[in-house]
Amino acid sequence: MSTVRDILNRHADRDVASVSHSDTVLDAARVMNERRIGSLVVLNGDHVVGIFTERDVLTRVVAELRDPQTTKVGDVMTSPCLVCKPEDSLLDCQTVMTQQRIRHLPVVEDGSLLGILTQGDIMADTSRESQVEIRMLQDYLYGPNANIPG
Repeated sequence: MSTVRDILNRHADRDVASVSHSDTVLDAARVMNERRIGSLVVLNGDHVVGIFTERDVLTRVVAELRDPQTTKVGDVMTSPCLVCKPEDSLLDCQTVMTQQRIRHLPVVEDGSLLGILTQGDIMADTSRESQVEIRMLQDYLYGPNANIPG
């Protein structure tokens, strides 16, 4: 299976959505809405200090009747957040994500944010690898030039 670095290399142009721990929940929610995403990495300077998700909005802002205009992301983010390293295998990351019931893992190396790994990234990689394996098995069984429908 691939590593996190393989995913980062495929998505080298992908900008990681982040906010400062001192930004308001309203500002963070606007960024999430504009980018049509469900989470933001929370930074204090260049260091990852947490993650802010739709679930945080529901459980720590809405359900607690906090004002999103005055509540700071740092007060309601999930922290500490789990992170991964570029050399981690996708299988290990998938296991962590499944066990912890999370969908996003910031990728950190030497304390710096390099990217973010999502469940969607893992699913796409698994599908890609399955397609390669299927093609190899078809070539083995029917020959490399066989025209197999579907």
